[in-house]
Amino acid sequence: MVITYIRALSLGALLAMGGALYAADDAKPAKADNTKTNKQDRAEGAMTAGQQQMDPADQQLTQKIRKAIMADKSLSTYAHNVKVISRDGMVTLKGPVRSDAEKSTIEAKATEVAGAGKVTNEIT
Repeated sequence: MVITYIRALSLGALLAMGGALYAADDAKPAKADNTKTNKQDRAEGAMTAGQQQMDPADQQLTQKIRKAIMADKSLSTYAHNVKVISRDGMVTLKGPVRSDAEKSTIEAKATEVAGAGKVTNEIT
């Protein structure tokens, strides 16, 4: 009799928890909206990741900059995901970051690798 009561109590608790979990699944999170950020890539003459050169020197330049950015664990995920586009030895940086400090840090890392005057910073 006691075992039956404990089983019923446990089953009731599980059903209550399951109902709460099910109700939480019904709540729909807000969708990420990058529309404003993506519009700037559609502007005529805008540098996009699709314009990355297949030239081995440009690919190596992009890879070195990307490694320098990823090695800095103080940067946010946004900063780690900045677009690095190399074309004919010139580098364009694009994408959102969390702060002006991150923007400066990424530009400094790219300039260290590519050289002064070879980096265009379009980070927002």
